[in-house]
Amino acid sequence: MSTLLCFGLGYSAEHFIGRYGDGFAHIVGTVRGAERAAVLSAHLAGRLKALIFDGRTASPDLHGALAEVEYILVSAPPDENGDPVLGVLADAIAHAPRLRAIVYLSTIGVYGDRGGEWVDEDTPPHPDAARSRERLAAEQAWQKLGARRGTAVAVLRLAGIYGPGQNALVQIARGSARRIVKPGQVFNRIHVGDIAQAIDAAFARKISGIFNVADDEPTPAGDPIAFAAQLLGVAAPPEIAFADAAPSMSPMGLSFWQECRRVRNDKLKRALGVALRYPTYREGLRALFEGR
Repeated sequence: MSTLLCFGLGYSAEHFIGRYGDGFAHIVGTVRGAERAAVLSAHLAGRLKALIFDGRTASPDLHGALAEVEYILVSAPPDENGDPVLGVLADAIAHAPRLRAIVYLSTIGVYGDRGGEWVDEDTPPHPDAARSRERLAAEQAWQKLGARRGTAVAVLRLAGIYGPGQNALVQIARGSARRIVKPGQVFNRIHVGDIAQAIDAAFARKISGIFNVADDEPTPAGDPIAFAAQLLGVAAPPEIAFADAAPSMSPMGLSFWQECRRVRNDKLKRALGVALRYPTYREGLRALFEGR
């Protein structure tokens, strides 16, 4: 049994711990505030110790965890100043005596807009959005650290994440679903359960490299919403032309619609041995519907 350190206890990291946490003797995770730390420590009592990390300083407890850690999962996002973890703890991580493998959660956004063409891990990244350029720089920084110390670093480039509490069924139930139509626009998605098994496989194999974690079927954005409505037995929201919806979108939301690509996941299956439990949104949403 070993020690896992999660930098950034977000949606994907929490789900991974919930499904695979029993495989670790100790789990330490970081959050940005005391209130969040208290909630997580209570919710995952006996399984997780939550520590505060603000991206500027590291506590003695966090340095102590690095002295014991064997596996690191990084889901904390970078910003214009770079990766917050490496900015404070690069040297400590480089000299962590027991560290065996690192998994870094990135995004397929690093490929940029490809006009709907297929991309795979050999496709040169060309990020358009600033946040995707920051992700690419962080990927490279973690890979460089791993190479320097001879530790495996797996970069998992995630498609659009959905799962419990965060899916088209919830959007329809809340009345917030919009069925936006933009001809030729498609998106890949990935169920958080499949992200969890990809993380587990990367740790188990102590593997280095880049892996696209995406489903088998890129489709228009409105398709999961229509399917969710069908499952719920309600009418799907009316279609809205992208040109009509765009003025009400946030800058981040709008940037997603300005990029279009189809993402291959063959390497995920071949090198990591991952068999997707939810190869399309249909299996994923049906399981979420049945598990309500």
